[in-house]
Amino acid sequence: MEKTLRILLIDDDGVDRMAVCRALGKIEFSVNILEASNYEEAITYLENNEFDCIFLDYHLPGKDGLAVVRELRDSGNKIPLVILTGQGDEQIAVEIMKAGASDYINKSRISSQLLAKSLQHVVRMYEAETKIELFHQQLLESNEQLKYKNQQLEEKQQQIHQQNLKLLEAAELKSRFLATMSHELRTPLNAIMVFSEMILRKTKGKLSHSELDMVERILNNGKNLLELINDILDLSKIEAGGLQLVPEEFDIAQLIKVSVDELRILAERKNLTINTYIDLQNSIVFHDRTRVRQVIVNLLSNAIKFTDTGKVEVSANEITSELLRISVHDTGIGIEAKKLEHIFEPFRQANQTNSRQHQGTGLGLAITDSLIKMMKGSISVESELGKGSDFRLELPRFL
Repeated sequence: MEKTLRILLIDDDGVDRMAVCRALGKIEFSVNILEASNYEEAITYLENNEFDCIFLDYHLPGKDGLAVVRELRDSGNKIPLVILTGQGDEQIAVEIMKAGASDYINKSRISSQLLAKSLQHVVRMYEAETKIELFHQQLLESNEQLKYKNQQLEEKQQQIHQQNLKLLEAAELKSRFLATMSHELRTPLNAIMVFSEMILRKTKGKLSHSELDMVERILNNGKNLLELINDILDLSKIEAGGLQLVPEEFDIAQLIKVSVDELRILAERKNLTINTYIDLQNSIVFHDRTRVRQVIVNLLSNAIKFTDTGKVEVSANEITSELLRISVHDTGIGIEAKKLEHIFEPFRQANQTNSRQHQGTGLGLAITDSLIKMMKGSISVESELGKGSDFRLELPRFL
């Protein structure tokens, strides 16, 4: 031991105290001894000093060692206690050990070696117990901190749960509102379109060129507005989980050709070439025909809309016997790399400003992505700004 140990020696016999002090003076490590001839004097020392060990005579006047040990331990004092006993007191010493003493030594056997061995043993045990108690206390404090943090986490989770419920409720209300408004808007819009078509049929050759142009504009804008309303209605149904797929068996090659033919007029108006490449050993699939057509039309319409010169190409081939790939390639304006990750989000367009050239709600690709996921497929895009885009759809043959 490197440090000087502070020892309190409690014994009413001066000769015995001298013998203990002499023996302690010969041990190999340094000690500082304070002597007390009675318990009251010892208590005074204990109140004003710190000790590493106490040597206590069992036979103190007016108070035996067992009572002293119990009193010290009951007061919370945990300093190592070595009991000094007389001949024949071993059984009593064992009882004192049970009461909280650290060791006992028979006075007739006192030697520097025995005292050093006992002192090292009890001090090391005390230091170990102190470390264990400190560790235990730190562990309790850590547990309390963990309990507090767990409580905070639970409160945060409750808050997040409540916020999620509110968000879900708000989303549901939004979807219901959009669905209701879409239905309400479609009724007068359909009437406008029907009346416009009636005017065009019944007044054929009777209207001036400018009058005819205005009626055609009413009809075309009505159609465009109806498409936007249908997009909003579809999105609201998808978000609310109200859109149900109705699978049936059909020829997907034929569906692609029909869809291309329907949109060919839009490409020709912009002097664009539109080509179709079908390479399918088996073109029969089992899916929702209407929704597959909607996906193809969305991708084709976008390709034509965002391409001013060049061409649009649609291809279909088999990755495996159970998995098809449909690609729509264009030579249009392309998409910036940093915007590709957001391209399938609702209300997203590459140009978000009010002055953008290509109008629309930005719902087409979001609806397309949602529909493809419902059909257990996937969609990806490669694009380069100014050079065009390539949308690839992978679709299982059976839903």
